[in-house]
Amino acid sequence: MSVKVAVIGSGFAGLSAASFLAKKGFEVKVFEKNDSLGGRARFFEEQGYKFDMGPSWYWMPDVFDRYFKSFGKSTADYYELERIDPSYRVYFGKDDFLDLPAGLDNCIKLFEQEEPGAGEKLRKFLSESAYKYDVGIKDLVFKPGRSLLEFADFRIAKGLIQLDLLKSMRSYVYAHFKNPKLRQIVEFPILFLGGTPNNTPALYSLMNYADMALGTWYPKGGMHRIVEGMVSLAKELGVQFHLGHDVEKVEVEQGQYKGLHTSKGYYKTDVVVAGADYAHVESKLLEPKYQQYSEKYWDSRAMAPSSLLFYLGISKKVKGLLHHTLFFDEDFDRHAEEIYEKPQWPSKPLFYVSATSKTDSEAAPEGHENLFLLMPVAPDLKDTEEQREKYYHLMMDRLQAHLGEDLRPHVVYKRGYAHANFIEDYNAFKGNAYGLANTLKQTAILKPRLKSKKVKNLYYTGQLTTPGPGVPPSLISGEVVAGEIEKDLKKVLAS
Repeated sequence: MSVKVAVIGSGFAGLSAASFLAKKGFEVKVFEKNDSLGGRARFFEEQGYKFDMGPSWYWMPDVFDRYFKSFGKSTADYYELERIDPSYRVYFGKDDFLDLPAGLDNCIKLFEQEEPGAGEKLRKFLSESAYKYDVGIKDLVFKPGRSLLEFADFRIAKGLIQLDLLKSMRSYVYAHFKNPKLRQIVEFPILFLGGTPNNTPALYSLMNYADMALGTWYPKGGMHRIVEGMVSLAKELGVQFHLGHDVEKVEVEQGQYKGLHTSKGYYKTDVVVAGADYAHVESKLLEPKYQQYSEKYWDSRAMAPSSLLFYLGISKKVKGLLHHTLFFDEDFDRHAEEIYEKPQWPSKPLFYVSATSKTDSEAAPEGHENLFLLMPVAPDLKDTEEQREKYYHLMMDRLQAHLGEDLRPHVVYKRGYAHANFIEDYNAFKGNAYGLANTLKQTAILKPRLKSKKVKNLYYTGQLTTPGPGVPPSLISGEVVAGEIEKDLKKVLAS
């Protein structure tokens, strides 16, 4: 008799878990509360403008390659990749910007131009980051975080010093570079990891290796092409999808998982994998006696940011923007502090603009642009229409100042998205957008466990458990939890 598995949620982690489980011979059903698949990576189209709702950066192409190769496929079977060059633009002030070129040697030349001697320092910095990437992405992220013994591996133990786990990203970066612009370019990924450069381990310089050495790519048609590919693969493997099925209760009897009560009926399965928000599943779908973590525990967790997003259709071409453009013309540290240390709506925020129509002519009507504005903000803020409009105009004013034109008269489509939407669509804890922060106190076995201690056959995957937030880690999270389920069931059958 085949083992039946229910997967709650169809984000990257849920889709990954479903496919790996199906490959292992399990009978898999995916339950998705929304009417489309992909979780935060959903897609929509309005008036000829096409928008990816969430992730917009394609980094770590090797992780995607590895994922599809695990099933005898390749990314090329599902979507075509194009390397973006320049990778992105960073504005530091009026008429003051740097374009980060594609290719390691070109990045080294840029750093040398901005700060004599910084080119060779960057080469050394990225050589060290390459080691961290190799150990981190090929070893550490595949540890399920269920025992300290997982980290007794000789290669990892030997490399703990080289991994710089006890050194801050700020001190590490400042030891290499003096130019403030170069420092900001190297530190910018930290803003989305869930901490300030001062409290994020220098291990995460591995992100700089992913950025400058492995490059920034674009799946033609949009990030949702990845989701389409993963769904197609899952269906090939026999995974069944149930859309519009909001899970209302995880049924447990005497500590044993029994089935799911959804908005459209009851489904009995042998195992459940929660790819939905971990805190929501624990606190809303389980009886109190089966919850591992208290409300106090969740409140004490450091969360990665939420985001204020605007999807804009612009009825003209816009000069001065690339596919990815970062506006770092205000104080980086102040904005980070207002996200992580003194949570509040920011006084002078940094923000990011994605214009996929710069790369993809089909993303907007001819002669038009589709813009995706993102401002990282603290989770759990009061989200009102007045606040959204205030920051919409703040970002548009800044765009006007830098680009030399007011885009507002050319906005023919506009949709806002923030905390309340993340909660409504994804049951996101405190309206977070990216999951659990990557701080040292929330690394590996210090994250919420991928297997419930109180309910047999209840597992978790995604950005609130190991290995952490981001699209590549989510793919890996699904693979890891599938492996643990197989391993645990083999132990049961052998006993």
